[in-house]
Amino acid sequence: MKLCVIGTGYVGLTTGACLAAIGHEVVGTDSEAAKIAALKRGQLPIFEERLPEVVAAGVAAGRLTFTSDARAAIAAAETIFICVGTPPDADGKANLAAVEAAARQIAACAQGYRLVVGKSTVPVHTGDQLKRVLATQSHGRLEFDVASNPEFLREGSGVYDFFHPDRIVTGSDSERAAKRLRAIYAPVLEGAFTCGWHRQPAAMCGWKPPAWVATGITSAELIKHASNSFLSMKISYANAIADICELADADAGEVLHGLGLDRRIGSDFLRPGIGFGGFCFPKDLSAFIEMSAELGYDFRLLREVQRVNTRRTEQFVRKVREALWVLPGKTLGVLGLAFKAGTDDIRLSPALKVVRELVRLGARVRAYDPQAMERARAELGGSIHYCGQAEEVADGADAVLILTEWPQFRRVDWAGMRARMSHPLVLDGRNLFVPGELEGQGLEYHGIGRRAPRRAAAPLAA
Repeated sequence: MKLCVIGTGYVGLTTGACLAAIGHEVVGTDSEAAKIAALKRGQLPIFEERLPEVVAAGVAAGRLTFTSDARAAIAAAETIFICVGTPPDADGKANLAAVEAAARQIAACAQGYRLVVGKSTVPVHTGDQLKRVLATQSHGRLEFDVASNPEFLREGSGVYDFFHPDRIVTGSDSERAAKRLRAIYAPVLEGAFTCGWHRQPAAMCGWKPPAWVATGITSAELIKHASNSFLSMKISYANAIADICELADADAGEVLHGLGLDRRIGSDFLRPGIGFGGFCFPKDLSAFIEMSAELGYDFRLLREVQRVNTRRTEQFVRKVREALWVLPGKTLGVLGLAFKAGTDDIRLSPALKVVRELVRLGARVRAYDPQAMERARAELGGSIHYCGQAEEVADGADAVLILTEWPQFRRVDWAGMRARMSHPLVLDGRNLFVPGELEGQGLEYHGIGRRAPRRAAAPLAA
């Protein structure tokens, strides 16, 4: 089919490239002309594993193109996916200006029948508003259906998630729209594709048929918010358990492992740390709370989830202060600036929040991240020192802080880092290590929700 994707951010670019990979003709468009120009040169605006290869393959096959001429892209498409941003306003509600602008653009440019699919995370009843704008602004030129198709792509593994989804959720009020959506996703439902993550046919890469969830538009809109809010709640619950474990001198890793073995609960998202960040969970959580309030329900449970998460970075900074006593003039090495491993996204990153507070308190920060350095430099400017490799953060450091769970941080030369540090102290804000691993390298180790740490071993021989 001929598809148009409006918006080429994390969701739009990944969705468009993967739809092209399963055989559709996809045109991506964006209001930022510079972003489209860069994509035409083969330069992606984000880091997302395997996405460069999927984009390049789609472009080479002629199934994926990019244009700043939204009118032409919309006019030629049979189905239009709205993948624009819905950032939070000051009151926590989702800002839908870009969604409305996309709807007005569709109404002005398209004629005949179109299926308009909302993929952006939006409040309930947004589908009704889309219908109203399309009807009033098209002046009878456009016949349309509106559908909701929320995305569940994790940053860092979005390509994998497209080809190996747990479920595909679609919401529509017409049989015509439901049939077209199922036809669009038929290759994923039937395993008739070459996986862009494994670069193998579906039958060879562990593909399993996903659940096809067909609902009304309102239910589909709610599924997305309910899912992200529940996962946020699970993270905050794990962090609350970690606090209790510290007070009781128990090990949160052991407690949460035992908890996660219950098949009704599962182990995913039961990892304590400095809290969740990124653009999705905090934004969607706030939007769901505000949307619920407008509907007449006070979602106090989720307000507590927010409160627990907000306190995580404050508690971690307090751990740093307790370990070092005085922060002004101290040098701190920081490993990780992105909000999670696998992405260069620093939006609402807990790591950046910690770094800003440490700088405010007078510490000197030396930092490294495998992918997020340039984005962090644009955000933090010259307030910290940016290192070229992980080991350099240890130079003269009074402590090294692990703030993003990049797996490569486990493989650095920790014995060599110990020799470069002024004080052999590691504070692990992501529990990347388990107690005992780094102590053998002569380091004092503090995790989250761990028992009281053992003191450092004797210094390594010169």
